[in-house]
Amino acid sequence: MLKTGFLALAVLLAFACSKGDNSPIDQGGQIPDTGDSIPELFTPCENGMAASYPCLGLDMLGHLPMGLLKATYANDIWGWQDPVTDREYALIGLDNGTAFVDITETGNITYLGKLPTATTNSSWRDIKVYEDFALIVSEAAGHGMQIFDLTRLRSVTGPPVTFDADARYTGFGNCHNIVVNPANDFAYAVGTARDDAFNGGVHFINMQDPLNPMAAGGFGMRGYTHDAQVITYNGPDTNYTGKEILIGSNETQVVLVDVTDKEAPVLISSFQYGNISYTHQGWVTEDHRYLLLGDEGDEINFGFNSRTLVFDLTDLTNPMPLTPYIGATTAIDHNGYVLGNEFYLANYSAGLRVMDISGISGQSITEKAYFDTQPENNTASFTGAWSVYPYFESGKIIVSDIGSGLFVLAKTNP
Repeated sequence: MLKTGFLALAVLLAFACSKGDNSPIDQGGQIPDTGDSIPELFTPCENGMAASYPCLGLDMLGHLPMGLLKATYANDIWGWQDPVTDREYALIGLDNGTAFVDITETGNITYLGKLPTATTNSSWRDIKVYEDFALIVSEAAGHGMQIFDLTRLRSVTGPPVTFDADARYTGFGNCHNIVVNPANDFAYAVGTARDDAFNGGVHFINMQDPLNPMAAGGFGMRGYTHDAQVITYNGPDTNYTGKEILIGSNETQVVLVDVTDKEAPVLISSFQYGNISYTHQGWVTEDHRYLLLGDEGDEINFGFNSRTLVFDLTDLTNPMPLTPYIGATTAIDHNGYVLGNEFYLANYSAGLRVMDISGISGQSITEKAYFDTQPENNTASFTGAWSVYPYFESGKIIVSDIGSGLFVLAKTNP
């Protein structure tokens, strides 16, 4: 159901594909395919530019445009490093499937092929990795979760090829996002149908046998969960040390849930903040003390520059708001991830922004690098960088841009 506060926005963002039961935000700003299929190669960031892209501290190792990926627009992105060969791969969601790209060699980025969507095309597709398997969900009706054995990428010949899924889980249909805690054997599906057994909340999926996933309960006490992170907690609140904690972005609130016992999950706390528009996605710092949270509608509805909310989680039963980080542009914040003392934010029309969060305890966050994948403007629009994956051991950073495809980046002076 649409919230009345979003009706005008939903009209402005209308697009051709049929939409699942998700928020009226997160539309992905459909951009027609230009037909451009010429990849861009390594270009250093010099004097504030890498080719036509404004930049600071980030070089472009390569760029595969939408025409080459044979899709209209891109959405989520994740990465996988082969534990045997050490080769690095980008897994990029598209409206019509999931593309697999070998990014190991700068100057020789290779599009290996595509796993087509399980049902129909959709603006929303999300990917995570469990062990050596890609888990793929979509807002497409009846899609479920595709499971793809990533070790198959070792032996691709004559790319690009069309892949098939190794398995498919159908314990839900449409699904906005899939979450994996690397420390355990479960996946967590969020943003499913609002009238399902868990009210669009969280489905627990046992992944011990990756090609035969099993339903393992869920949590729906606080309604629809748009996005989440699940961690094995090792933060300052010793009451929860070693527990598995879900941090859910539930549209108008954040929820903290102890999901250690899948048969009896326990709500720890829920909280709101000022100028709520759409609680979209959050990620905790590596010490599990702070939460960096994005609201996907506040820039449009309240006129903020890009706003990242910050919360102190020292007491999980009573999270405390801190000074938010306000960015340099009016662009909407989308997906953000923490690596060490850095926060990597896919900032829609402003591209990738990298923040230094080493001073977060003193409520100080500063921008240190950026790469603008949509140089035309930095307005509050649902176009540009959708997501980012910064976790390759080599330091490579991959970014999905809705209309421009895959960017592979690296720090100028790592």
